[in-house]
Amino acid sequence: MTSPARPSAETIPLLDLRAQYDSIAPEIRAAIDEVLAAQQFVLGPLCEAFEQEVAQASGTRYGVGVASGTEALELALHACGVSAGDEVIVPAFTFIATGSAVTSLGARPVFADIEPATFNLDPSQLEMRITPRTRAIVAAHLFGLAADMDPILALAAKHGIPVIEDNAQSIGATYHGRKTGSMGRAGCLSFYPTKNLGAYGDAGMIVTDDEKLATRLRALRNHGQTGRYLSTERGWNSRLDELQAAILRVKLRHLADWTAARQSHAQRYDSLLRDLPGLTLPRVPDGREHVYYLYTLRVAGRVAAHNLRDDPSGATRSDIVQQRLADRGIASVVYYPVPLHLQPLYASLGGKPGDLRISERAAREVLSIPLYPELTPAQIDRVAQAVRDALRD
Repeated sequence: MTSPARPSAETIPLLDLRAQYDSIAPEIRAAIDEVLAAQQFVLGPLCEAFEQEVAQASGTRYGVGVASGTEALELALHACGVSAGDEVIVPAFTFIATGSAVTSLGARPVFADIEPATFNLDPSQLEMRITPRTRAIVAAHLFGLAADMDPILALAAKHGIPVIEDNAQSIGATYHGRKTGSMGRAGCLSFYPTKNLGAYGDAGMIVTDDEKLATRLRALRNHGQTGRYLSTERGWNSRLDELQAAILRVKLRHLADWTAARQSHAQRYDSLLRDLPGLTLPRVPDGREHVYYLYTLRVAGRVAAHNLRDDPSGATRSDIVQQRLADRGIASVVYYPVPLHLQPLYASLGGKPGDLRISERAAREVLSIPLYPELTPAQIDRVAQAVRDALRD
């Protein structure tokens, strides 16, 4: 099998994982060789060490490595008492896994709208959605920015409902001095390869300060076993393997530098793109540190049909900016074009356009442009100029 081609000098990808690998290849190969020499691949010392390191980096006491970020959510919700027939409040504007983790347990996701400035769960939308069947609230920290956790936690405490943090995109972000993932009952991390801390395959982790919860999660991830071949409840086969742990331990040592580079690149974009009519840049409220998993613009408005080559029906200015960036060899992506309440998966729940207007508007207006640690100032300048030109036309 041939290796994927490295993007040419004429193109700027949304993310360049090959550039990242080139910078740490000797460390990665040495870590993999260590695992191969030891011939221990599941629930070994490297996974345990990585759990401790991520827990410390997250400001928590315990980490439980699992097979993916999605299963981290499933296990955390299950361990917090969510089961068939229950309800879990989740944001409508997020990746499908935030909702499907609820569905996989036989529970019903109850979709709430977001804050327009941050794309995160709007605390004012929660009280009206709490019922006697509500068993949890999932607060997703989207694109690298923390949700407004204080009012969410206060409301949850008032009703005796646990908060699960979906921290798949925001490892290292802070909210008034506290790390994302450390504020709720449990925090769920994804190490999918594109994440700021990405594995070379699927991997995830749950972090928590609750010792009993951590102990139960360790059993749940391993077929519910509390002893050798002794299962006390139905569990999962969801374990973070030693190869991924070894790779992620190498990458974790570089994460602070990579985050600083992302933040520097975002500041450069801010300076180059500010004050453009119809364009809103990522907002960072006071007291929060953004780690820029994505640099996501809002491009307001619709366009004339003749300005778009392909299927102009319902076209937005975001569509035309994306097309014109592509014409210049610059990648961009819409995260996420269909809010959860309008996904075909949830058609039986009766969601319809207009139910959650802020999420629906975000889906029409968002556009994420290239941002990764190895991006050069010249590339940033080129992307910014292309955005400016697209908006000017």
